[in-house]
Amino acid sequence: MKFYILRAWARCRRLLGKAGPVRSAGPDPRELRQAEHLMRRAAPFASWIERAHWMVEVAAWLRAEAPVWSEQTSGLVCAHRRTRLMLDWLQQDKEIRRLVQATIQKTLREAGGPELFCGAGLSPKANLLGEMTRRVGRLILPGTLVPGDLSALLLAMFPQEKDERWLRSLDPVLRRRLWKLIADDGIGHGLQQQIDEALHFLVNAVVATGISPEMRQRLGPLLPLRTTPFMALRRELEKYLSLPGKDEGAMRSVRMLLAVCQAQTDKVYEHLDEYGVSVALVVEVEQLRARIARMGRLIELRATLGEDGAAQAIQDFLADRVRDHHRWATGSMIGRSFSLLARKVVERHSGQQEHHIAHDRQQYGEILRAGSVAGSMLALTVMGMFVIETTKMAGFFELLAYSGLFGTTLLGIGLLGGALAGRQSPVVAPILAARMGLLDTVEGLRGLLKDSAALLRAQAAATMGNLVVAVPVVVVIAVAVRAWGGVSLLAEGAVGDVVRSLSLFGFTPVLAVLTGLMCWLASLAAGLAGNWFVLHRLRDAVAHHPGLRMLLGPARALRLADWVAGHVSAIAGGLALAVLLGMLPALGGFFGVHLDIRHGVLSAGMLAVAASSAGAGFWQEASTWLAVAGVVASGLLNVATAFLCSLALALYAKGVRGRARKMVMRSLWRRLRAAPLAFVLPPQRRPTPQQARGPQRREIEQAEPDRPDRTGTH
Repeated sequence: MKFYILRAWARCRRLLGKAGPVRSAGPDPRELRQAEHLMRRAAPFASWIERAHWMVEVAAWLRAEAPVWSEQTSGLVCAHRRTRLMLDWLQQDKEIRRLVQATIQKTLREAGGPELFCGAGLSPKANLLGEMTRRVGRLILPGTLVPGDLSALLLAMFPQEKDERWLRSLDPVLRRRLWKLIADDGIGHGLQQQIDEALHFLVNAVVATGISPEMRQRLGPLLPLRTTPFMALRRELEKYLSLPGKDEGAMRSVRMLLAVCQAQTDKVYEHLDEYGVSVALVVEVEQLRARIARMGRLIELRATLGEDGAAQAIQDFLADRVRDHHRWATGSMIGRSFSLLARKVVERHSGQQEHHIAHDRQQYGEILRAGSVAGSMLALTVMGMFVIETTKMAGFFELLAYSGLFGTTLLGIGLLGGALAGRQSPVVAPILAARMGLLDTVEGLRGLLKDSAALLRAQAAATMGNLVVAVPVVVVIAVAVRAWGGVSLLAEGAVGDVVRSLSLFGFTPVLAVLTGLMCWLASLAAGLAGNWFVLHRLRDAVAHHPGLRMLLGPARALRLADWVAGHVSAIAGGLALAVLLGMLPALGGFFGVHLDIRHGVLSAGMLAVAASSAGAGFWQEASTWLAVAGVVASGLLNVATAFLCSLALALYAKGVRGRARKMVMRSLWRRLRAAPLAFVLPPQRRPTPQQARGPQRREIEQAEPDRPDRTGTH
């Protein structure tokens, strides 16, 4: 209904516009008064800071949005109208125009240095941590104007990313009038000097980064420094800047070397893709690429100075600087770094899919057996948790005890080839990411849904395998302790506490989500450990360690290095998960908040201990069934949280944004609602064509494109 009303209102406005304007198109008296007040405050003999703040106020007035009741509701239209109004008013008052012109031109002449051309939009910090610290500091305490810094003045005048559109959308008439107001021959000559200084600064920064050892090691064969394209770029640029006039041949040579240097950075990314990602190096490479691109823009701008298109070129250059600054402020380089790192993490384990995917009944059965193997270890873990709870250790020692218990359990599960429910492996993200490049096709989306169902089906198989063994073993141990020792593992009061802590109506869902998040973080730590191992070439370090070669021999040292390279991710993931799960109760106690682990299988084991320690009426209480619901919810939330985090990592690593991301999530939800059992139970065996009859046989023949038809062709 709202859509039709708005469309009718738009048609009425068009009809009124064709019939003639209802109101006069003259200037708004309020805007005239505001413009007069601002222009009369121009003071050419004030300090540079005062003049700069006045220019910031003028820009803020020009960029201000029109009132809601105004005829011009578009921000760009309003800004253009106010710019035209200001210039018309200054054209009528010659004395104020001279004051305004003198104030602006004096401010521009007194601003020295190349910061406007080599600073705006480029971060002065090469390291990621330092830049993030500086950005956070800017949010708390905004920066101030520095005398003579045109870069800071530009960003203060245009503090929002949308201001770029205003700069680009000025029509040629307004642009020429503004340029005539603020510039003269002296300012144009000063701009050329600042551009030359900026080019000298940028080329030195490019050479310093391009010939650094970290870059040269990733650029292929080592070359003498003087023969590298970065050193050649500096020589050709200095030659170009020293020539009088505009030498087209020298300018083409500089542009060619800029393209060669840009291609060198592509080789660095190829090396990072193959041998591991360093976030700090990615930030340096991004800065290098940005400086090379900035040099190309400055050379183009320098070539247009003194010509008719100089005003247009300067306007576009300033708009680019505003855009670059705000793109870096929103974290584009940091996002590029972590996107590349995420992609490396999801590709590092792309060939390992055992115990993590169940496309058919055979794989489902293997994961079910692996889950059964892990169930015995989980039963012992539940017993250990009760022992730790009864000892009432101090917080630090409790953290060590829980971490040691979980670390032993996870390493034991890994050595026995077991599968833990809820624990995500680094292979989950690459399985999902492999389908991200085909989301524009129906088959690609179906493949993603099929793999998602297989991954969640594997989690369901691992969960059932854990429960089938863990719960009976826990009950047997509890009954044996009660029969032989004459005591229960839990007192009567403690049974009620356990049941209440597992209840669905409490913090159980929140703690289950937190536990699932920790399971995913452990998988991420496993992927990062694999990337770190490859990045620093630790396999070669282990294989050629003098002590190991002397102790084990060269062949055994090499086999040890291969074994460590193949298991470093699993070991790191298990230890990370052990520390995270062990840290949770102690961390909650430190802040005075009761935090506990809500893993579905461990919670089921705790409830089984409570049931074996209680009387016959245990299952007749409503709180017991609320605890059962809490255990089921814990298992579901563990798996769902870890899987959604892995899916988000795969989407981010492959650059899937906006509508495509929403389409994936919506399709997954629809598939889950339409066939929920496909995410839990093993797939049914597909009938052979000989067994199929009628329409079913035709479907099978259509689904097998490689099957020869009746004519014998494919």
